[in-house]
Amino acid sequence: MSAPAKPRIGYFLSCEEYSPSELVEQAILAERAGFEALWISDHFHPWNDEQGESPFVWTVIGALSQACSLPITTAVTCPTMRTKPTLVAQAAASAHVMLNGGFTLGVGSGEALNEAIHGDQWPPTDVRLKMLREAVEVIRELWTGKTVDHHGEYFTVENARIYTMRDDPPSIYVSGFGEASTRLAAEIGDGYITTSRDAELLALFHQLAPGKPATMGYKVAWADTEDEAVSHAHRLWANAGLPGELAQVLPTPRHFEQASTLVTEDSTRDTVVCGSDIGAHIDELLACVVAGFDDIYVANMGPNYADMIAAYGDKVLPAVRG
Repeated sequence: MSAPAKPRIGYFLSCEEYSPSELVEQAILAERAGFEALWISDHFHPWNDEQGESPFVWTVIGALSQACSLPITTAVTCPTMRTKPTLVAQAAASAHVMLNGGFTLGVGSGEALNEAIHGDQWPPTDVRLKMLREAVEVIRELWTGKTVDHHGEYFTVENARIYTMRDDPPSIYVSGFGEASTRLAAEIGDGYITTSRDAELLALFHQLAPGKPATMGYKVAWADTEDEAVSHAHRLWANAGLPGELAQVLPTPRHFEQASTLVTEDSTRDTVVCGSDIGAHIDELLACVVAGFDDIYVANMGPNYADMIAAYGDKVLPAVRG
């Protein structure tokens, strides 16, 4: 598939690493720099204690709506166990009102780290995807504005009605990290969310859902030197290098810290754009454009986010758009 003519380039807000005030500051800086949209993660825990933050995403979105005018997508909310679909539907509807129609609900099947905090048994993948399918059905039904009664396999809703909402409900984008979840995204989602530039999965989504948008996000580490940036990326986000389904099944930040000792600093250096080489940052962003994504979101790892956003506004974004 050829690259889209004008992909939208946004900034990815990491709730696991930054405080609410820092997230608002990043959003303001990103809008001034020319980023066109925001992603924001939805976590109960950070991936490790070094990241050290995890504010309630819906509170932060409310603050963002008053601080900037960029559209916002959750990347991603799990509407099944920690927060039931009824409450997610209400929260998303309110966010859509506050953002003047600029909210997209990104959903996924979740991780034990965030969703299994009430003592529920963590289900296998196929069950989690069935729960996600039913949750999306409930959310869409609630967004009709009618009183909803639902007695499904996983969720019961009685006498529920959402009052604060727009006539045009939010879009729902579904996360896909394997074939099964990508097929589900194509079937029930208005769009596709991923953090991988996997050509096969992207092609599968486009084959099954032609015309629906595909979005991806990734992280870079900005610093004056590559070594400093690698140090930030490895200290804070070594967990990003964990293979397979570990990210879905490990239950606590401590377990992620233990597993992340298997990820070497050299591996982080080889897989993350680190430092202030403008050409490297341009090349990484262009690779996502050429891959065929409609929306691309870039996050910074470490303390130098203001410098990263400024450099992207001055040099990286104009080069890619040109």
